[in-house]
Amino acid sequence: MAYSSLASCLLDLEKNGMLIRIQEEVDPYLEMAAIHLRVHEAGGPALLFENVKGTKYRAASNIFGTLDRSKFIFRDTLATVQQLIDLKSNPIKALKKPFHNISAGVAAFKALPLKNPLYKPVLYEKIQISDLPLIHHWPMDGGAFVTLPQVYSEDLDNPGIMQANLGMYRIQLNGNQYIPNKEIGLHYQLHRGIGVHQTKANKKGLPLKVSCFVGGPPAHTVAAVMPLPEGISEATFAGVLGGRRFRYCYEDGFCVSTDADFVITGEVYPGENKPEGPFGDHLGYYSLTHDFPVMRVHAVYARKDAIWPFTVVGRPPQEDTSFGQLIHEITGAAIPLEIPGLKEVHAVDAAGVHPLLLAIGSERYAPYNPTQQPAELLTIANHILGTGQLSLAKFLFITAEEQHGLSTHHVQDFLQYIFERIDLRRDLHFYTNTTIDTLDYSGSGLNSGSKLVLAACGEPKRQLATELPAIFTHLEGFENPRMVMPGVVALQTKKFSTYFTAQEEMKLLGFQLHEIATDSGIIQIIVGDDSNFIAANMRNYLWVSYTRANPANDIYGVRAFTDNKHWGSDGPMIIDARIKPHHAPAVELTEDLRKQTDRFFEKGSSLYNIA
Repeated sequence: MAYSSLASCLLDLEKNGMLIRIQEEVDPYLEMAAIHLRVHEAGGPALLFENVKGTKYRAASNIFGTLDRSKFIFRDTLATVQQLIDLKSNPIKALKKPFHNISAGVAAFKALPLKNPLYKPVLYEKIQISDLPLIHHWPMDGGAFVTLPQVYSEDLDNPGIMQANLGMYRIQLNGNQYIPNKEIGLHYQLHRGIGVHQTKANKKGLPLKVSCFVGGPPAHTVAAVMPLPEGISEATFAGVLGGRRFRYCYEDGFCVSTDADFVITGEVYPGENKPEGPFGDHLGYYSLTHDFPVMRVHAVYARKDAIWPFTVVGRPPQEDTSFGQLIHEITGAAIPLEIPGLKEVHAVDAAGVHPLLLAIGSERYAPYNPTQQPAELLTIANHILGTGQLSLAKFLFITAEEQHGLSTHHVQDFLQYIFERIDLRRDLHFYTNTTIDTLDYSGSGLNSGSKLVLAACGEPKRQLATELPAIFTHLEGFENPRMVMPGVVALQTKKFSTYFTAQEEMKLLGFQLHEIATDSGIIQIIVGDDSNFIAANMRNYLWVSYTRANPANDIYGVRAFTDNKHWGSDGPMIIDARIKPHHAPAVELTEDLRKQTDRFFEKGSSLYNIA
């Protein structure tokens, strides 16, 4: 169904029992976010808040809350988009079945944006930033944020919508040092298209014109998070996915999406930065306050009866998890085809996406050699770590396509497969003093940290232990040992103080376990603040182990050694996954806030029996 607006999508969801209206007055300070979190956790419907305190505008959330709902929204175009991507990957198919692919050709026409100066519903009225639903999501947030923005910028050397970038970069609307209604914060991270545009503008000493679209057809929101190759406009993808050409015009020199519900236009001047944040982010921690570009507000527009869409991010899974699932549904095997030898890749949502990447590749370099060890896999790993947002991976586990049915999406099975085969003396490859995700505070500074590639293939080297070896119950300074999964043990110890002290603590642990070899079936030991929490489920293990560790600083080993600058271990690897003083605090829905929103879930209320 080709939705012409956000409102038409929401009405369709309501008609099909996938949306609930909340008519009670709701406070945008923490309350709306808390309601959203509870409904999403319960697998509930999309929400339309009809009475938002402090604003005349309605707001909607949890629109993409489940993969099934996302697929329903794009039910009439999803197959065609998949077909177009498949044809791009294998164009010979189009020649073999020309009539079968006519629909894809028709859909491709929708990719052409439509400049439409006569149809400007979004320009219905000019408003102020303070007129918007100023949603404050988490208690420590620095202000109100736009969490589903479509941030538009153009290349000064190649202007126009076909070379433009449309990305989802969070926008801080108030707080900190921003001048109310005149300045907002623009936060973008590494490997984002807008960075290329701002770099060019800075070199020319010119301001970068930026437009922030909010709302509009749901395809526009999804397009803003699609990992498209540099130089391909997200507006073209939005047209194909939405079954409706992306409509736009220019107002005062700024591009305006004429189907959006709201548009904020402004300029980013060279060297103008201000503190942005904190913000409870998708790794499950607050991203802290740092200097990011300031956008000088030029104008704010709203269409008649505009609806403000938002989401809440925090410890996964959240609504943005569905975005990742939908992207995988759309692209299928397209991303692996960009890297020779790569068969499958999966960014693990439970670990915050970028901290943990799993991959299956090929191992074809020496088929005549009966002793299999990673070779081509290392080439593929380097290619992965040099490709777009995949390069933000911190831990990369990679193996060869040897076992039918092995999938990166079956995370525990995949890790067990690696742990059965890995040679800790040979197969750990560190990248030090490099870039990591902006939101990952486990490293040595903003965007700074290390990476680890764990590459393993061939026949199993060991059978993983499923019961706790007795030696773990008699350790000095470490207690409460718990089996997490086959081959993995969690321990807890006192709080982290300094890295010097941590090295002594891990040396003591290694000394006490000096008789434990990897053939004992224990391959990984996680040292944390609460081993019961780590071992409770795979979600906890993945979150704690891979978001709280900087590989070069926090990985130790039993009988570890360095040989020609290569680090290895004769015994199990140890990950110090304790919370460090430089880590950002975790975000959580407090019990007080849960109680505050109970009235919306009581008998007779809008959300009765949902959460």
